[in-house]
Amino acid sequence: MIRIFKDPETLLPALADFVIGRGQSAIDNSGRFDLMLSGGSSPRRLYELIVSSYAASLDWSKVYFLFGDERNVPPEHKDSNYRMARETLFEPLAIEQDHVFQFATALTPAKCAEAYEERIRKHFGNRDCEMDLILLGLGDNSHTASLFPHTKVLHEKKALVKECFVEEVGMYRITVTAPLINKAKAVAFLVYGKGKAEAVHHILKDKTDIDKYPAQLINPTNGELHWFVDEPAAEGIKDN
Repeated sequence: MIRIFKDPETLLPALADFVIGRGQSAIDNSGRFDLMLSGGSSPRRLYELIVSSYAASLDWSKVYFLFGDERNVPPEHKDSNYRMARETLFEPLAIEQDHVFQFATALTPAKCAEAYEERIRKHFGNRDCEMDLILLGLGDNSHTASLFPHTKVLHEKKALVKECFVEEVGMYRITVTAPLINKAKAVAFLVYGKGKAEAVHHILKDKTDIDKYPAQLINPTNGELHWFVDEPAAEGIKDN
């Protein structure tokens, strides 16, 4: 489902409502809400809105926060996805540390990926690793999470989490893989701004080429796929 909004000011409350609604439904059904967060700059505003306007809308003690990817940096580094989420979500909402799945970036990238996958599998026990909701962003180059164009991880079939060296940024990243994302009950892309229009067009309109347009990999097997997009970002997909 593609939902197009005039601007971020109308998009973000709609996505916040969606997150809270999914969370309450998950808690009602299973007693917990497994939410995988997106990093980068776009979701910061969403997290700040949730804290300022929705803090009383959910029992946060029943929410478990995971990450779709992380840069290979210490947790206090300015580029750390964990740090951004901690400052905007975890500390304001008083989230217990054991409800936050943090990447152990002090380990080597490969060991970090292995440890994160192990923790996810332990969290789900004998059940399939189905997140209730995964939030994703979209890069100008059509990447999502840290699934970058022309990287080996795009063809991963078994691992849930993998390290990858991204040439264009010159560093390792640790990312969940398409097989894990596509197990989710729901996936929601948050995309706004004119600079994203070309990437949105590639993902939703162009012929499938996952090496060039990695976000085309995202297609939940049994779950739902939602796009929350503002008008400038949707410029290339509007019907003429």
